[in-house]
Amino acid sequence: MILQHLHLSDFRNYTDAQVSFTSGVNAIVGANGQGKTSLAEALGFLSTMKSFRGVPTEAMIRESTHTAFIRARVLHDDGREITIDARLTNQGRNQVLVNGTKLPKIRDLLGMVRTTVFSPDDLELVKNGPHLRRDYLDDALVALAKKYDALRLDVDRIVRQRNAVLKQSGGRLNSAVASMLDLWDEKFAISGTQLGEARLELVEKLSPFVVHAYEELAQRPSNIKISYSPQWLALGLAKSLVESRNEDLRRFITTVGPHRDDFEIAINSLPARTHASQGEQRTMALALRLAVHRFIGEQVGEIPILILDDVLSELDPNRARSLLQHFPVGQVLITTASDLPIEAHIAKKVEIRAGTIISAPEPDKKGDASHPK
Repeated sequence: MILQHLHLSDFRNYTDAQVSFTSGVNAIVGANGQGKTSLAEALGFLSTMKSFRGVPTEAMIRESTHTAFIRARVLHDDGREITIDARLTNQGRNQVLVNGTKLPKIRDLLGMVRTTVFSPDDLELVKNGPHLRRDYLDDALVALAKKYDALRLDVDRIVRQRNAVLKQSGGRLNSAVASMLDLWDEKFAISGTQLGEARLELVEKLSPFVVHAYEELAQRPSNIKISYSPQWLALGLAKSLVESRNEDLRRFITTVGPHRDDFEIAINSLPARTHASQGEQRTMALALRLAVHRFIGEQVGEIPILILDDVLSELDPNRARSLLQHFPVGQVLITTASDLPIEAHIAKKVEIRAGTIISAPEPDKKGDASHPK
């Protein structure tokens, strides 16, 4: 999969900008605050329908405007070429066109563009709370198959409804509350178990990819292990919900299920979150992203676009050199504040200053980059 052309209008600090990319390594170079990450963010949005910076839609729209536009032309490995037009607005619903045809739902775009993004914030994936690691697994599942997006949304909806019942109960269990909890527990047991089992299978298959990526970056054999083994999955979610009901009523929240899970990351049999060095944590975070990148490429038969946002600043010189020497096959977009060393084998360099593309874009053979209507 190759991003051939990107056009942004009123996106972040870009008033209007176009840039073409090629296969291989594309270096996006510029000082901090010039708009390098915004290019990566725009492409990432077309892949996941959200910002990898974790911000709402309105934050991606240029100040003093109400609408931003993203146009991307993408070439698939099978020769299919698609043009995607996304309209982001803070005054209604976002809208997406593919080859000029409006999608019924914006989430129908999932799977049409696949990206793997690594940013400095990914260090939190290893260091901080479990919600980031849950998102890591669930985002990988969605990249594998769109059905997991619906499953994740269904689990979130059920948990919200069940929590609402718990809060309305005031902590008291009567027949009406019990009946409502029974209803949501039955739904949760089905959807929650499906999500948990999918995560478990993913972690088992992903594990050797993580080990390989870590050892490649660290340049030495390492005792790495990732695991996912929530107690409720072994016991069964239906039974676990029954056993936790009194506690749930006391706390007004659903205390067991996939929405509360974590997956363990260990180095030398010790938790990486608390016992690994800063360098080991950075290496592990990058290894987790590279592992998913390679695994998804193998499973779907098409390598995602790899986006590395200011990644070299987070690695020591040896690990940075190892990364540059082991870039996966496919297109790479790497943002950097300084020129990359020769080991990067740059195919194209794009310079950015204050939201302006300095390198001249190639012609957009699909015609002018008109906005979706």
